[in-house]
Amino acid sequence: MTYSCPEPDLRLLRAQNPSPMTGDGTNTYIVGRGSVCIIDPGPQDDAHLHAIMSALEPGEHIECILVTHSHLDHSPLARPLAQRTGARIMAYGDSLAGRSRIMSRLAKQNMAGGGEGVDTDFQPDHLLQDGAAVAVGPERLRAIWTPGHMANHMCFEWRGAVFSGDHALGWTTSLVSPPDGDLGAYMQSLDKLEALCARRLYPGHGAPIDDPKARLETLRNHRHQREAEIIADLDLGECEIPQLVARIYKDIPAHLHAAAARNVHAHLIHLWENGQVNASPAPMPNARYTRAERR
Repeated sequence: MTYSCPEPDLRLLRAQNPSPMTGDGTNTYIVGRGSVCIIDPGPQDDAHLHAIMSALEPGEHIECILVTHSHLDHSPLARPLAQRTGARIMAYGDSLAGRSRIMSRLAKQNMAGGGEGVDTDFQPDHLLQDGAAVAVGPERLRAIWTPGHMANHMCFEWRGAVFSGDHALGWTTSLVSPPDGDLGAYMQSLDKLEALCARRLYPGHGAPIDDPKARLETLRNHRHQREAEIIADLDLGECEIPQLVARIYKDIPAHLHAAAARNVHAHLIHLWENGQVNASPAPMPNARYTRAERR
């Protein structure tokens, strides 16, 4: 189904993949008229591929396919769409691109429980550097590397608006799951997005965000609050992640505790990197965490 957008040269299609993690489904955007680009073609779904092709007007062609990041709800349809249309797939890199040293080490030593929903087969045709310009007919988009939710995550600036992928959602907070997610990088990318002073955000799920500054501030404050809650619990003594989840996430259903545990792990890695917590034997999901001695 095609949904209306508050822009004459923008069309929104929503994949039929609703879930607690995707909301009503993945947003696929068609940007421009005549020569167009597709942002986030979505999951492997023949019906959604048909919907994208059907949404094109007579004579229109897809010039490129932009992928914000390679989770299974965003990128798998890119290759079938490229084969159908001849469009090039553009992204920051494959599913390992952009990982920090600590996240690469955690992954190599099997110390992180991430990898959920990753499109391990994703390979773009063209790699986009941070700040790269993408020409689509008369349109110009700018690629902005925003690691955090995933290391290869990019946002795309267009006419003062930003397609924010899963970095900034309006209906919920983003999952940050190591080693694919990195909370330190996520916080820095929030600052980077805020500095753009976007007039509107078009997220990967949910409705447009008409007050980006307020939403980004809310997302930042949420992370600071969660960090404070973790530190307060560790001030009471040694904890493992399941204990922290049970204490902090009292009001969410039990089936979401696994995702909450990954977010807590991301916070603990960030606090460990900053010297605020100790991890025994290392900052892995089953480690024992204590408050570092304050100087």
